[in-house]
Amino acid sequence: MADMGHYSLWTVFNALQLTSPSVIIPHLSHVIGMNDVVPFQIRNDFSFPMASTVRFKYPANGSRGPVDLCWYDGGMRPPIPTELMEADKQLPAEGMMFVGDKGKILAGFNVQDPQIISGNKIDASGNSRADSRSQVEQTSSALPQFIEACKSGKQYAGNFMEAEYITEAVNLYAVALRTGRLVKYDAASLQITNVPDANKYLSRQYRAGWDPATM
Repeated sequence: MADMGHYSLWTVFNALQLTSPSVIIPHLSHVIGMNDVVPFQIRNDFSFPMASTVRFKYPANGSRGPVDLCWYDGGMRPPIPTELMEADKQLPAEGMMFVGDKGKILAGFNVQDPQIISGNKIDASGNSRADSRSQVEQTSSALPQFIEACKSGKQYAGNFMEAEYITEAVNLYAVALRTGRLVKYDAASLQITNVPDANKYLSRQYRAGWDPATM
C-alpha cells in the first residue's frame, strides 16, 4: 500500500474527501507451518507480511456518510460479488470495487474504465473524472507539470500537502500490522487510544545531530 496505494487511491481520497480514519483493522499472514494440527504463527516485527488486508473506518464528513476503505494485497481479494457470480465472471487480478447502498462499480487499478455492475446506470458522459489513459501517457503528462512547478514555484498537484491524509493512512496501516491488533486513532491528538504501546511506532528516535527539529 505504501507503493501502489499512493497513486491508485489518490482519486478515491480526493473524491470522497477522506481525512483521518478512526479505526484500522489489520489481517496479516505470518503462518509458517503446522504444529500437529494447529498452524504455527510467528511474531514478525521486522518485515512486511507476504499477504495482508486492512479495513479503515472513516467518519462522516459533511454531506457524506461514514466510509469503509478496504485494501487487499499479496494475492488476497474480496469475495466475488453476486453480480459477477451470476454472470460466471471472476474479479480481475487487481483493481477497485466501490460498494454503495444503491449499487456496485468495478474499475481498474487507477480508477480507469469504470463499469457499473449493479444499480441504475445513469449517463455520466462528460462528468466522468476517471482517466483512461495508459500509465505511460499519464506519466508523460505529469513530468512537464512537475518541471513547470519547479520553475514557477507554484505547487504541483501531487504536492506533500495534498498527500497528507493518504500518507497518514499508509503509516497507520504499518502501525496496525506491527501491532497485530485493531487500533483506534484520535486524529486530534495524533494518538492511538486503545493500544498505548502502539504509539511508539508513530515516531522515531533520531541519532544525535539528525533530529529534524534541531537541523
